[in-house]
Amino acid sequence: MNAPRLRATAAALALAAGATALGGSPALGAGTAAMLQPVRTQQGMVQGTTGEAPGVTVFRGIPFAAAPVGELRFQPAAPPKAWTGVRDASKWGDTCIQPSGKTRPIGVNQALDMPDSPKASEDCLNLNVWTPARKAGAKLPVMVWFYGGAYAEGGGSMPFANGANLATKGVIIVSMNYRVGPFGFLSTPELTASSPHHASGNQALSDSIAALKWVKANIAAFGGDPNNVTIFGQSAGACITAALVGSPVAKGLFQKAISESGAWAGLTAAKMATREEMEKRSTEALDKLGVHSLAELQALPADQVAKLGRAQGIIVDGWIVPEDESITFAQGRQNKVAVLLGSNGNEGGSFGPPGGANVTAEAWKAGAAQRWKDLADLGLKAYPAATDAEAKAASSRPFTDGIAWFMHLYATDQAKVGQPAYLYQFVRTPASAPGKTNGGASHASELAYVFNNLDKPREVPDNSDPAVVSKSAPDIKLADQVSSYWTNFAKTGNPNGKGLPNWPQVTRMARNQAMLLDVDPHVGDTMTPEQVALYDALYDRDVAKPLGIAKWK
Repeated sequence: MNAPRLRATAAALALAAGATALGGSPALGAGTAAMLQPVRTQQGMVQGTTGEAPGVTVFRGIPFAAAPVGELRFQPAAPPKAWTGVRDASKWGDTCIQPSGKTRPIGVNQALDMPDSPKASEDCLNLNVWTPARKAGAKLPVMVWFYGGAYAEGGGSMPFANGANLATKGVIIVSMNYRVGPFGFLSTPELTASSPHHASGNQALSDSIAALKWVKANIAAFGGDPNNVTIFGQSAGACITAALVGSPVAKGLFQKAISESGAWAGLTAAKMATREEMEKRSTEALDKLGVHSLAELQALPADQVAKLGRAQGIIVDGWIVPEDESITFAQGRQNKVAVLLGSNGNEGGSFGPPGGANVTAEAWKAGAAQRWKDLADLGLKAYPAATDAEAKAASSRPFTDGIAWFMHLYATDQAKVGQPAYLYQFVRTPASAPGKTNGGASHASELAYVFNNLDKPREVPDNSDPAVVSKSAPDIKLADQVSSYWTNFAKTGNPNGKGLPNWPQVTRMARNQAMLLDVDPHVGDTMTPEQVALYDALYDRDVAKPLGIAKWK
């Protein structure tokens, strides 16, 4: 979830935007690749290559941690090894081991299944840098990307997240690989006992922290400012960025955070799983494989490790995540960083209606008690359905609204600790492929606009046609606006800038509002007051009261 194919229209737009953003600075590229001389990192020299947009140099496949193999498998990321000579950084590094998606209905796995995808291996902890700087010392803002993929797939090489067009706006883009599936999220009692932190399970978070430490130590050599770093991610990557905002181990490694459709507990609000719960689950799965020790587990062939099943995801491990982060954020103990957060207008649109295509009004009402339990009356007030058509429409909304509500909670938590907090909902319905209808702004559909890569394949296919959208004037304009909001935020902590519709902070919006990102972005409603009341009650019942959080609104 690699094929750089910039269309002429998109390239011209990127060049124009880049010329404006770069402003003729002698430290930045001006029409030609700027940093083609070798760059010295703490581990050794690297040689980049011409990027996919004018004035941008790209360095691919730079190791930021040691290969997590042998005794390092399932361990926190270890420091990278040094090398001699000049390392060729023109090609992608290996992607992390994960399943192919060539035959699935929702589309291929872009980290693995594209014509020029890198091979997969456990030696995958590498990153990529797109820089418009000509030399060290430019002190450009840095944006570090964490991909989505349900904690089970993804890679820094996915074509939609090519950082070249964003880099033309005067920022450095870094994309990195973190371990996925059981390689990145696994807890066992022996792993925990062997840890100096008495923790296990968040290996992927340790990878993310290791990448940020590499950025802190090395990005100045690429023209970046190590003290102006923004982390950003979508879906599982959004959850990682939020978890890092809540983590004391990540303190000081970044100054701003962007989460797109996800926060610390997942896509919607819930209690976080604990290490003890996951240790029990992993032990049962390993027993079925006949594996009874850490040494046996570390010696297991990689394809056997993959049979452990889906990743457990981010957990309360007692170290990187010392407590359920709903407590952390409610009590103001999170890292004090500016945030830009949001979701999409029809998050489930690419996955089909949760109740199926033939939801009836009768079935919708009959299922209320199972769906919301003692809050069934509130649920039906939030999602009334007098007809079958209304029931079908209502059935697709809770997933979308649950994410939107959670992102609003995250934003207000940051505002309470005195940080700038900006909230959006992406609602653009782009042009559809011939013969298809588009259900609107579904999960991940904002990514083409964030990266200003309208011509690239979508991470989650949404029936939009990149060939059509990349030539559509309204979509070209919106992609320029959205990518400018994101890069402005990375520069200053404020997405606003010259020529952009004003985006107020979340404290100036109602609890059911956000900045609606569409043609002519503006503040508007994302849900009804009745829906807000439902999610308030659900959070209070399922998260706040069980965790002892007395005050959260």
